[in-house]
Amino acid sequence: MTRYAIKIEFDGAPYMGWQRQSHGPSVQQTIEEAIYGITQQQVVVQGAGRTDAGVHAKAMIAHFDLETKLSDFRLIEGINAKLIPHPIAILDIAIVPNDWHARFSCVGRSYRYRIINRRAPLTFQLGKAWRVARSMNAQVMHDAAQCLIGVHDFTTFRSTQCQSKSPIKSLSSLNISRHDDEIWVEAAALSFLHHQIRSIVGCLAEVGMGKWDKADLRAALEAKDRQALALNAPPDGLYFMDAKYEERIFAK
Repeated sequence: MTRYAIKIEFDGAPYMGWQRQSHGPSVQQTIEEAIYGITQQQVVVQGAGRTDAGVHAKAMIAHFDLETKLSDFRLIEGINAKLIPHPIAILDIAIVPNDWHARFSCVGRSYRYRIINRRAPLTFQLGKAWRVARSMNAQVMHDAAQCLIGVHDFTTFRSTQCQSKSPIKSLSSLNISRHDDEIWVEAAALSFLHHQIRSIVGCLAEVGMGKWDKADLRAALEAKDRQALALNAPPDGLYFMDAKYEERIFAK
């Protein structure tokens, strides 16, 4: 048995999320079917994390096992060919030890949320970012966001459908920066709660527009109550950016 790690880029708009679902297409199922198409082997593709419906990925990491050993070039080319016309691409592939696991070996995950801060409607970025028409102050958002760094009970920022055993998470970093008319909210942690980033972004948007201040954000955190949430940002602007491991997985 040979275990392969893959790096995946995808547009999440057509999918119900990463994980296989009974009520619609998923990224996981689409890749598994592509692998079956070239190997005739039923595999389970295990991802480094889960994404909601409509959430995208720049570099999701996953793994699967094959009974036969194929060259990296043949396998990645074959999978990508079978994935056409789906908006999913395998960017890199590597053979890893059989005890390596995309999820359980992961020591850090990072996301980016893209806000387009302009009055004009979105065109080619429609579905790829959240447009906020009202002027926003990214520096004020960044300053306020620092109260969320560290270990906290994030119940306020947790979906009622979250399956995590505990609402306590450790947020390693939370940086907000402006790039012309784009505002990036970049978050890193070992793991996240369901809707945690989207809920944080929704509250930070209120701060950026001057409706909330840092004290309001802190109060929402300390309330440990979903009812204290300002709003949940839409999935369009959220991207899984990276999964980190102790060892180097890919050659490039």
